Amino acid sequence: MAVCLNRLLSLSARSMSTVGFVGLGNMGGYMAKNLVKAGKDVVVYDVNDASVQDLKSSGAGACSTPSELAARSNVIVTMVPSSPHVQEVFTGSEGLLKSLKPGTLCIDSSTIDPAVSKDIDSAVRAAGGHFYDAPVSGGVVAAEKGILTFMVGGDAEKFDEVKSYLAHMGANVIHCGANGNGLVVKLCNNMMLAISMIGAAETLNMGVKMGMEKKLLSDILGKSTARCWSIDTYNPVPGVMEGVPASRDYEGGFGATLMLKDLGLAELMADGSESPIVFGKMAKQIYEELCQDDKFAPKDFGVIFKKLSEQ
Repeated sequence: MAVCLNRLLSLSARSMSTVGFVGLGNMGGYMAKNLVKAGKDVVVYDVNDASVQDLKSSGAGACSTPSELAARSNVIVTMVPSSPHVQEVFTGSEGLLKSLKPGTLCIDSSTIDPAVSKDIDSAVRAAGGHFYDAPVSGGVVAAEKGILTFMVGGDAEKFDEVKSYLAHMGANVIHCGANGNGLVVKLCNNMMLAISMIGAAETLNMGVKMGMEKKLLSDILGKSTARCWSIDTYNPVPGVMEGVPASRDYEGGFGATLMLKDLGLAELMADGSESPIVFGKMAKQIYEELCQDDKFAPKDFGVIFKKLSEQ
C-alpha cells in the first residue's frame, strides 16, 4: 500500500511540474515544442528573443533570464552549443544556480566536455538539485518528430523520472551509467558520424563524377554493405532526399562548426584515455579546413559534399 501511495504521489508531482527549457536553437526549439504538445507546463529562455516568441506562440511561458526560469521550474532541460554556454547558463550572475530550488531535476542535453559536465553536476548537487547529462542523437528531423535518442548519464535513482520527460522528445532513452557517460557515448557517436559523412561524401562525389545518377547510386549504396545513416537517412547530395539540409542548400541541421567542436572534444577524450583515433584526427583536420571558409562554416556538416564536388 505504501509503495502504491508513493508512486501515485510521484505521478501527481510530475503532472504538476513546470518544465523550464533553456536553448531554443535548431534542436532545442522542436524539443521544447514537443513538451508543450505533450501537455506540459513549459517556460523557456533563449538569448534570441525571436525563438522565445515562437515558443510563446506555441503555448510556452517566457523568462527573461535563466535565474527567473529556475525560480519557476521543478524540472529544467538545457540544450546549448558548448561547454562555456553551459557554464554561463548554470553559474553565471543570472544563471540557474542563483534561484535553483532544492529537489530540482536538471537535464543537460548539450554536447560538452564530460569534465565540465561533472563540475556542473557537483554544483547542482551542492545547491540541492539533481543533474543528468543527456545528449541526443538523431538530428533536426528526429527532434521535430520527437524520435531522438537520449544517452543519459547520472544516478539510477531518478532515471525513471528523467525518462518520463525525455520520452516526450525521443523514442529511445538509454541509461549509460554515471554522470558523464552519456557524453562519452555521444562523442564516440559524433566522431564516427563525421568519419562516415566524409566517406559518404567522397564516395557519392566520385560516383556522380564517373557518370552515375545520384539517386540510383544512393539507393544502391543504401541497400549494400556501405549502408549508413549518412547515405540512407541524411544524404548530403542535393536533390536525393527531401526534408534534409542538403535539399535546402544545407541550411538548418547540425552545423559544421558544431561538428568540429565535437571532434575537438573527442580528441581530448582520446588523448586523455591514450586511445588512438587516426581517422578521428583526420576528420577533425578536414572539418577545420572546411570551417575556415565562410561559405561552408555556417552550413550543415553535410556540406562537405559540396566542398568536394567543387574541387
